[in-house]
Amino acid sequence: MLEDSTTCSIKKHYMYSFIKRIFDIICGLLGIIILLPITLIVKICYMLSGDFHSIFLCQKRIGKNGKEFNFYKFRTMVPNADDMLVELLKDKKLAKEYSINKKLAHDPRITKVGKYLRKLSLDELPQFINVLLGNMAMIGNRPYLPREKDDMGKYFKDIVKTKPGITGYWQVSGRSDISFKQRLKLESYYSKNQSLKLDIKIFIKTFSVVIFGKGAE
Repeated sequence: MLEDSTTCSIKKHYMYSFIKRIFDIICGLLGIIILLPITLIVKICYMLSGDFHSIFLCQKRIGKNGKEFNFYKFRTMVPNADDMLVELLKDKKLAKEYSINKKLAHDPRITKVGKYLRKLSLDELPQFINVLLGNMAMIGNRPYLPREKDDMGKYFKDIVKTKPGITGYWQVSGRSDISFKQRLKLESYYSKNQSLKLDIKIFIKTFSVVIFGKGAE
């Protein structure tokens, strides 16, 4: 009886993974079609603002099972954002804020174009490339930076059980309005309870988040 239950559970897991991957491929292809004209518009907007640097950001992020991958998105900050962050964190007040949330509420590194890209969640569009490559999914946890691994603590093992996603449980549960620790708890919960039903719920709720811009910064 126990063996039958285990076999059923394995079959259910593989069926869920198969359906999810097919869904990711379909969304990835549609996303790339949308991405092409928007890329041109974003490039023109940056050029008009006097910024002629690459509009794409490519970073190393933590993927499933802790394996790093190249992560793509539209650049929303100044080109020397990392160097600027080092200088900003010399301010004790900002350093404390960053240690709690891993972001700054009023980040001076964000460009004028980047502010609107974030507000409309358009900066996430290049991640459809990652979805097609298979190192990300439509629904999943946030793709964390390698330097955030130690800060993730006990939640790390649970979170990396799933592929990072373009959207996820954290994004539809408050996003920028919640702390780093609360985010980790939400994403740990998703990893432990992921299912087709939960994914559909998150996917549908994502539209209201994008439309109304709730929690987006």
